[in-house]
Amino acid sequence: MERSEERDGSEKPAKQEHRSGEPGLRLKREIGLWSAVSITAGSMIGSGIFMSPQGVLVYMGSAGASLIVWAICGLLALLGSLCYAEMGSLVPESGGDYAYILRTFGSLPAFLVIYMFVLVGRPAAIAAISLSFAEYVLAPFYPGCSSLPQSPVKIVASFCILLLLLINFWSSRMSTVVMNVCMAAKVFSLIVIVVGGVVVLAQGYSRTDFLLSAFHNTTNQAGRIGMAFYQGLWSFDGWANINTVAEELKNPKQNLVWAVMIAIPLVTILYVLVNISYLLVMSPSEILSSDAIAVTWGNQVLGSLAWLVPVAVALSTFGTVNAVFFSGSRVCYAAAREGHMPQIMSMIHVNRLTPVPALIFTTAVALVLAFPGSFSLFVNFLSFMSWLISGTTFGCLLYLRIKTKNLPHAYKVPTFIPAIMVLVSLYLVLAPIIGQPQKEFLYIFLFVLSGFPVYFLLFHFRCQPKCIQTVTMHLQLLLEVAPTTKDN
Repeated sequence: MERSEERDGSEKPAKQEHRSGEPGLRLKREIGLWSAVSITAGSMIGSGIFMSPQGVLVYMGSAGASLIVWAICGLLALLGSLCYAEMGSLVPESGGDYAYILRTFGSLPAFLVIYMFVLVGRPAAIAAISLSFAEYVLAPFYPGCSSLPQSPVKIVASFCILLLLLINFWSSRMSTVVMNVCMAAKVFSLIVIVVGGVVVLAQGYSRTDFLLSAFHNTTNQAGRIGMAFYQGLWSFDGWANINTVAEELKNPKQNLVWAVMIAIPLVTILYVLVNISYLLVMSPSEILSSDAIAVTWGNQVLGSLAWLVPVAVALSTFGTVNAVFFSGSRVCYAAAREGHMPQIMSMIHVNRLTPVPALIFTTAVALVLAFPGSFSLFVNFLSFMSWLISGTTFGCLLYLRIKTKNLPHAYKVPTFIPAIMVLVSLYLVLAPIIGQPQKEFLYIFLFVLSGFPVYFLLFHFRCQPKCIQTVTMHLQLLLEVAPTTKDN
């Protein structure tokens, strides 16, 4: 973010209002290609690859089918990200899904998206991954325990969230540095697992017998297949996070595409190889009975160095929480700038140039969700909601292709790709509801319905208490924040 300067070089004080065309506080473009790759890959590589293989195997019923699911999940993430890259070139604003749906379908659908995303989606993702971070951090201190005491888990998870609040408050650059460092640690840890599997195979100690019955007991139920994809796609969740920080990207029209073209194939290859390594070391029954598959793998392969696994997973999850934190606060900030969140959320710190109110709000909701929630409780809930929103965004691209001619495309995907992704989204939303109905889906439906009266009361009819302006002014002075202008 940058502050305007007087002609003599001195800085203008931050103002609350800006005349049309007058530069003011805005998000600074300081995310280069490598940082964009780190945000994309760092958002994906987290707790999922260390905790989701059991879920995919349970629902698919066979090792061979589970590997196919992992490969297809990577393909879907790549196709989806290419669609998002085109939307990013058409709507070059921070906010991701929210900005695209707002510019295409209008205010009410965009509000419902931000209502789900800001109040539940991103904070729940932060809470879920922070809980898995806490479990792996505490695992060495509770050897032999099948389940950890929940009090220390919740405390460590809360500490993780608060620490990342401080990092993201201090500067966007520090946050991206943390992402880059954790990204390197993540890739290294996955490479260790892949190489470990190769070594076990070369020494002749591997369990290659799973190849003889690779597709035995494979399910053909649409609901179970949909749930298997939920588990696998959770590990790829974050493939669209780079779109939420479009206004902070250097050369966004080029780097947006290159970031996903580098990051997603890299992550997909690593995920498939890591799952093969798991299967070479452990039987499918051992995988299903393990509470922490990566730790079990490390105990069998690394011996005295097995402690490296929980350390690597802790670094991986910490980096993922940071990436989700970074992107999630930007969506909250973008929604507030459009009037779909309180005005204070659209302001940034006049010195740190970070969206402090949005960061604090995201932190508060994440802390509230972390204490009563658990990792497994969040996965299906978040996956269902994510593909409901993503399917709407793919629909935006198709709608623009049909209704608007001669769009200023800097990048364009073939029309059949967003069409396929709309169908995939419909399947992933409807198949689990029909085949594997769960109470979480009902909660989402009721939560979406509650957004209608909130929108019409607070934003359409502007039924807002007069004290809100006074509270906003005092918070602005307390937090040292000011309104921003868009970087067009």
